[in-house]
Amino acid sequence: MNEILLGIDPREQSIPALVWAADEAERRGLALRLVVAVPPAHEGLRYDALAHQSALRLRAESAIADAEDLVRELHGGLRIVTERVNGVPATVLRDLAAHAALVVVGSRRLGRAAEVFSENSVVVPLTARAPCPVVVVRVPEHTAVRPPTLVVGVDGSPSSQAAVAFAAAEASLREARLRAVWVWPPSLLAHDDLDEGLAERRRLLAESMAGWTEKYPDVAVSQEVLRGHPVEQLALASQESLALIVGRRGRGGYSAMRLGSTVHGLLHRAMCPVITVPFPRRGERPGDPARADRSPSRTTDRPLPVDPLGTGPPQPPRGTVGREDAPGPSAGSPER
Repeated sequence: MNEILLGIDPREQSIPALVWAADEAERRGLALRLVVAVPPAHEGLRYDALAHQSALRLRAESAIADAEDLVRELHGGLRIVTERVNGVPATVLRDLAAHAALVVVGSRRLGRAAEVFSENSVVVPLTARAPCPVVVVRVPEHTAVRPPTLVVGVDGSPSSQAAVAFAAAEASLREARLRAVWVWPPSLLAHDDLDEGLAERRRLLAESMAGWTEKYPDVAVSQEVLRGHPVEQLALASQESLALIVGRRGRGGYSAMRLGSTVHGLLHRAMCPVITVPFPRRGERPGDPARADRSPSRTTDRPLPVDPLGTGPPQPPRGTVGREDAPGPSAGSPER
C-alpha cells in the first residue's frame, strides 16, 4: 500500500483527478502510479480493429506523458511511476488496486446504462469492486471555503463505520474539520413520532462518532441529522466540501447493485470529489482508523494480485503490462 493509483483516460484527460491524486500522494508521502489501459481490439474488420487499437496506443502514450509532465510541474519531488497496460480499463485498475492505498479516476459522465454495461465504463465497476477506497473526481474540491471541511455520510452500518474511520484520518491529514451527516428519510407512517425519531438518530450518530475526537484531537467534529432523501441531502452537504466520504454497502450481483443506490446517485449529484470506502478486508475491523503511510515508498517487483473479490485463488493481472517494443520508463521515472 505504498502508492496512489491514478487511472489515465486517453480519450479525455481529467485535470481535476490528476491534481487531486498528485496532492494526495504528496500529503501521504507516497508514490504516484499513472496507469493507462488500452482495450483489446474487437473482432470483425481485422485491419480496422488493429488500426484503431494502434491509434489508441499512441494516444495513451501521449496522454500518460502529458500527465507525468503536469504532475512534475505541480510536485517536482514526487515519485512517479508510469505504466501502459493492455486490457479493459476497469479490470486493469481493479487488479492493480489490490496494492494501492487509493485509486483515483475522473468521470466521463456516461449515461446510466453505459456506466454498467459499456467496456468504456470505469467509475461504476471500479467503485463497486475495488478492494481499496476509490476517489471519483467529477468536479474539483472546494479549497477556497474556510474552514476546509470533509463530509462523511453515517448510518450506523459496518460500511459506514469504515467510512468514518477513513474520514477522521483524512481530516487530520488535511487539517480540516469533519462534518458527520446522518440522513433520516421521511417515514411512510402517518403518526411517526418526529421528536422521538430525531432523538434516537442523534444518539446513534453520537455512538458512531464516539472515540474519534479522542483519537484525533486536532479534528473538529460536527454532527447533524437531516431529514430527506440521502442522495439529495448529502449532495447539498457536498457543495462546499473538500470531499464527500461514504461507505460501500451494496451486495448485489452486478456492479450497480454492488455499489448501492445512494452511492450510485452521489456519483452523479455530488458537487465535490466522492470517496467510497469498501467494507474492511478480512481480519480488519470497521472501526479501525485508516492510517496514512507517511514513510518514503520504494519501487519493488509487484507480486501477483489476490483476487479482490475473494472468489478464488490468486490470479495473474488481466492486462498485459507493456509490450516488447514499448518504450521504457521516462527519464524522470525511478524505474529507469
